[in-house]
Amino acid sequence: MSTPDWHLTSPLYAGNAAYLDQFGDDALAPWLAQPLPGAAPASDAAQVAVLRLINAYRYLGARRAELDPLRRFEPPPTPELDPQHYGLTEADLTREFETGSLFGVERTTLAEILLRLNNAYCGHVGFEYMHITDVARKRWLQERIESAQGHFGVSADLKKQFLKRLTDAETLEKFLHTRHVGQKRFSLEGGESLIPLLDQVIARCARHGAKEIVMGMAHRGRINVLANIMGRSLESLYDEPRHDQAHPGDPDIPLSGDVKYHQGFSTDVATPYGPVHLALAFNPSHLEIVHPVVRGSVRARQDRRGDVLGYEVVPVILHGDAALSGQGVVMESLNMSQTRGFRNGGAIHVVINNQIGFTTSDPRDVRSTLYCTDVAKMVEAPVLHVNGDDPEAVAFAVQTAVDYRYTFHKNCFIDLVCYRRHGHNEQDEPLATQPLMYRRIQAHPSTRILYAQRLVDEGVLTQAQADDMVDACRDRLEHGESLSQPALSDFKETYGMDWGRFKGSPTGEVPTAVPSQRLDFLGGRITTLQHEIELHSRVQKVLDDRRKMRAGELPVDWGYAETLAYASLLDAGHNVRVSGQDSARGTFFHRHAVWHDQKRERRQSGVYVPLEHIHNQQGDFTIIDSLLSEEAVLAFEYGYATADPDTLVVWEAQFGDFANGAQVVIDQFIASGEAKWGRQCGLTLMLPHGLEGQGPEHSSARLERFLQLCAQDNIQVCVPTLPAQMFHLLRRQVVRPQRKPLVIMSPKSLLRHPASTSSLADLASGAFLPVIDDPLQPRNARRVVACSGRVWFDLDAARAARGLDDIALVRVEQLYPFPEDAFRAVLNDYPQATTFVWAQEEPMNQGAWYQTLHHLNHGAPAGRRFHYAGRPAAAAPASGYLSRHRAELEALLADALETPYEA
Repeated sequence: MSTPDWHLTSPLYAGNAAYLDQFGDDALAPWLAQPLPGAAPASDAAQVAVLRLINAYRYLGARRAELDPLRRFEPPPTPELDPQHYGLTEADLTREFETGSLFGVERTTLAEILLRLNNAYCGHVGFEYMHITDVARKRWLQERIESAQGHFGVSADLKKQFLKRLTDAETLEKFLHTRHVGQKRFSLEGGESLIPLLDQVIARCARHGAKEIVMGMAHRGRINVLANIMGRSLESLYDEPRHDQAHPGDPDIPLSGDVKYHQGFSTDVATPYGPVHLALAFNPSHLEIVHPVVRGSVRARQDRRGDVLGYEVVPVILHGDAALSGQGVVMESLNMSQTRGFRNGGAIHVVINNQIGFTTSDPRDVRSTLYCTDVAKMVEAPVLHVNGDDPEAVAFAVQTAVDYRYTFHKNCFIDLVCYRRHGHNEQDEPLATQPLMYRRIQAHPSTRILYAQRLVDEGVLTQAQADDMVDACRDRLEHGESLSQPALSDFKETYGMDWGRFKGSPTGEVPTAVPSQRLDFLGGRITTLQHEIELHSRVQKVLDDRRKMRAGELPVDWGYAETLAYASLLDAGHNVRVSGQDSARGTFFHRHAVWHDQKRERRQSGVYVPLEHIHNQQGDFTIIDSLLSEEAVLAFEYGYATADPDTLVVWEAQFGDFANGAQVVIDQFIASGEAKWGRQCGLTLMLPHGLEGQGPEHSSARLERFLQLCAQDNIQVCVPTLPAQMFHLLRRQVVRPQRKPLVIMSPKSLLRHPASTSSLADLASGAFLPVIDDPLQPRNARRVVACSGRVWFDLDAARAARGLDDIALVRVEQLYPFPEDAFRAVLNDYPQATTFVWAQEEPMNQGAWYQTLHHLNHGAPAGRRFHYAGRPAAAAPASGYLSRHRAELEALLADALETPYEA
């Protein structure tokens, strides 16, 4: 590249990018030497240079900080931190300069300024915060950092406590290594400072008023945290429970369990500032997916307490370095962390940065950013990088992070830079792929050894006392005693939830009707404006129609029935929470839970939510138009539902197939959480489903995937076809004394289908019907066609058009748990039937056919079996061509209604 390639306007001009990439700071030097507009005259150039140098340390000081315990590499060249870079010379070292905004001294020598800057920014804590745009937050951090000067003021007693907890962490790992040889435990060795770090987080949060702390983490160090922080006994972790003493290991017992390094736990601990409830969330091996789950659990607890700013309930989220920068759910979770429906008042993030991702430690392969924590900058969270071999620096980072979180109610990250003494697990050999790193690790003393020697050198204790700590710890482990402080046995959590009332309860149908008089009252409340606003003409039409529905002048549609269901639950004191990407309005313009004044001039005004105005004693109604995320939002709602069984929690996909972006949540939590961990959950998923000619990506909610996950009464899968069915289904989810996830294949075109309506009497009597008999009840029918969903209306119309009066159409509205008794009873009402057909709009390899066939045949009369009528197997859920869609539908209807089948 030649000099003419340089555009003389400014080095920041976009066309200079290639030039700067090659020549770097040399190209910028002439431009930087020019005086700034309005700057001091040349005689004060040195003063300006000093101020620029101070600012450079704030931006880049972390690059010279002593962060890596292994000291594998020299710090990268950072000329911006050298006085010479700004034209300052050795002669300037003894000159006095104004320090500008530097805390602690207003005027001093350049040598003193450099000393203060190095102490503050280049010690065992490296700070990144200058990306924050809010000046108040930056100045708060600068005061903390620059006033401390790298001196953390730790008392002798606290130093001894740090050593004890390092001893607990290290000794536990060595004990497990010898007692359970060859078993995976994902050791914390190399990152033992995590234990005193969490001690400090708990105590500091309690000092600010925390009553509950919910933690989430992956498997690295989890057993150590469970034992040393949560107080869970090693026996309970390593001994497999005998679910039934008469039949140990019985595979029919619903609780299948999980490996020890996925386990969660909760306990109550004492702090100098009062008791704190600790909860560690269960987590599968999907690492960062627990992040939004924890946030959801925290939000539920905050809502229960009315803790709007997050003073009493705090999320503490632990990350791995490679997972933090590698998994997209982190970005999704951070993006929603300050939004109205999902904020928690900030989280404390702790990165267990062992500088190696699985077996990869070369940053060129791990990420495209300098630090693994750079994703935090998207929400302007400060990052405190800290050397894991310095527990006192770790404690300072904790105090700063927690105080920042409580002051500004924002996220803060602590990057605990450490290492991993063993391989990915204890059966792995890391030297095979990382010889350089692991030679260093093998020669490196443990954090406990280094800190013990430091305290001996300081005269805080003797070597014998340090050794006694190890012996005492080992002795307690040998006797099966806990290393953590004992849990509080007499503490009653005021806001705790009783989940025992949902265990062992009957799973049959329950009355969900609402008396007509109460429905009329609720209908009035949700169709009355408490103050005057001007609605959009189409919304006004919806409101006018709902008033007519209340009066019985129009049949009840889906939007009104659903709103009445929410109103009835709120009326009884239950809370309702609905989220999704278009939930307030409804993807198909049917819900309109939020009304907007067309004349409003400010975003904060002119909004009316009818369901917030039932009466003064009602439950809380929350409806959220969420960010464009499925995985993080659904995980958040799962976490919320597992923390509050008395709230109807609904997540609605914009289209049902979008839920596949959250498949990890569905597979690892919703479908199997109770079987693995005993975690009950009443979360409801609304997934718009139906093949209506909209192409492969807006047709199928992948019903077959949910049915494949069904076993051991783990979830409910329903396909309602009438507004009353939706009304009773939503109410059943709260009224029935059980908590199981509910997956609803919700309607699209049926929302406005003239035959898919109900009456007020349907809401005022009865309950949800798992099976709906043919309303014509052709008892002499020779053929019975069973189906689920909107295809029933196509079949009904085709039957009428073709004059077929010897066919019965039966709807199965609940596909799991399959209602075999109810289904059999309906089929028995057609004794003349000789042909039984299952019709579905989905392709043969999708939909309910394969997963439901055995249930269908169990319900069929003796000697009979069901035949298939539907689209042939296909790779895509639906055709993108309307002509093909219609041809396939016609063939489906002919097969279902007229094609002869062998008996």
